[in-house]
Amino acid sequence: MLTKIRKIKFETERKNPLYKVIMECPEGKELYVKFDYTYATNNFWPLQVNYNKKNYGAKLAWYTREVEDMTVEVFLETKNITLN
Repeated sequence: MLTKIRKIKFETERKNPLYKVIMECPEGKELYVKFDYTYATNNFWPLQVNYNKKNYGAKLAWYTREVEDMTVEVFLETKNITLN
């Protein structure tokens, strides 16, 4: 596992709770992911993904596949981030 969690912030002020996660990546780069809770599915889903200050929308799979060489599910399990 190349990425290490640096900071997690949980926000409950909104209708849908948010998790903001900042991770340290290889070569000093940073991965920022904002997870939004969806009541319809009772899950947290990526809402915003930034890697090295570049916005990738809500797509986390490209990072886990290209940098970590694993699926999003395995990546989140190894980080002990439970989204459901």
